Formats: sequence, structure tokens, C-alpha cells
Amino acid sequence: MINNKRIAVVLPAYNAAKTLEATVRELPDLVDIRILVDDHSSDDTVKLAEALGLKCFVHDRNYGYGRNQQTCYREALAEGADVVLMVHPDYQYTPLLVTAMASMVAYGVYDVVLGSRIIGGQALRGGMPFYKYLANRVLTAFENLFLGIKLSEYHTGYRAFSRNVLTTLPLLENSDDFVFDNEMLAQCAHFKFRIGEVSCPTKYFAEASSINFSRSVKYGLGVVATTLKFAMQKIGLAHFRIFSSRGRKLEPGFPAYYVQGAVGGTEG
Repeated sequence: MINNKRIAVVLPAYNAAKTLEATVRELPDLVDIRILVDDHSSDDTVKLAEALGLKCFVHDRNYGYGRNQQTCYREALAEGADVVLMVHPDYQYTPLLVTAMASMVAYGVYDVVLGSRIIGGQALRGGMPFYKYLANRVLTAFENLFLGIKLSEYHTGYRAFSRNVLTTLPLLENSDDFVFDNEMLAQCAHFKFRIGEVSCPTKYFAEASSINFSRSVKYGLGVVATTLKFAMQKIGLAHFRIFSSRGRKLEPGFPAYYVQGAVGGTEG
């Protein structure tokens, strides 16, 4: 807990057994709620997560990264979280920054905080492939131009959100795929939430999850499409449900795509 705010860490997982324990061991003790959502892994991710004391939710099939996040945030809100941080369980981002990022939201400095791999030149030193680095820089410049904000990158998976952000954004209108991340930041810009960044070292290694070249291209095209939708919405040329205050939002409940009886573990 920070500033009387309950802190939740959510871990969207898919075949993360090799790196999950290292990630969880570095989470600070101030985290009140620890949730892992498994997107139908074929390894021992869920068994290990339960052994580590995480509260687990399991999908009945592989729905995708975006749907995984929807479940993560829904369950964190249901547990009464005031600040929710997404930490990838592949140990690519250090959990040691959770305290700093959560504090910035808990004390009202920002509504959203991103762990940036670009600030301080961390990305290439951490092993990010050059083509991904170049794409990151080009797409970020494109988005800064059209979204009217100034971020060092939009493509990090290390994020902290206030409860108000997660209950305001129409997240159920977003993609089930990786572009969910980008849609979410475009929504934050549209709804005028304050976004901050901290420098975050990153590690690329064999066990760390990373989308391949073809999926990266698909993601890049999705980013361009999301940015253009934002621009068209802003000038009134078109209207999209992902930017509508009447769009579908997260609600408490136990959707049919959860595996019944798979919830377990304890709070941290």
C-alpha cells in the first residue's frame, strides 16, 4: 500500500514457467494484490504461479494478449485495487521499478506511468533487435505528431494505471491482439489522462517473450491504423467506439471464457 492506496500487480502470462519465479521474487512487499492470468499455457505456468502464492485466472483457450489484459484489469479492480501495474512475467522488465511507478500514480502525479526502454539508451544495450528499435522510434514519432503528446515510446509492456483510468476507458472495444497496448494509450490521450515515464532497463534473452517479424509488422500496421482513427475522431471526420465514452467498459463478473475452478492462490 502507498498513500493509503491498494497496489496490484497483474501478470499476463503465456508459457512463462521458465521466468515467472525470477519475476515474482523481485516484486516489492508493498504490493497488496498479485494476480496472474494464464492464456491457456501448455507448460507449468499455473502450477508454479499457485505455488508462488499468486491469485490465478485461467482462460479456456488462447484468446490473445489483449484479452488477457482485460481479464487482468477486471480482476484487479474486483479486488479493490487503486493502482494497477502490468508486469510481464518473462523477466524482460525489472520488477524493482514497481515502487517508483506505483508511487507516481498513488500520489496523483500522473494517471498513467510507463517504463520506457528508450530513455537513457537502454533498449539497444539490453539487446533489442535493431529493426525493432528503428520501428519503435519511427512509430513513436508518428504517434507523437498525431496524438499531440510527447512520449519516448508507446510500445513498452511495463505500465501503471490509476483505478479511474481503468474504469473510464472503453477497454472492451479494443483488440485481443498486441495492438491492445497501443489502443489503450491512444484512449488515454483522447480522455486527457496524464502520462509519465521512467527509464527502465530491459533484457532480451532466449526465454523472454518477443513477437516475431510478421507479428511485428501486423502490430505496426495496427499502430498506424489506431493513430489515424484518433486523428479522424479528433477532427470530427469519423467516430469510433474505442474513443467513445459510451463504449463497453470493464465490469465485475466471471466471464464464460474463464476455466471454472481455476482461481486460487493468496494475496501478497
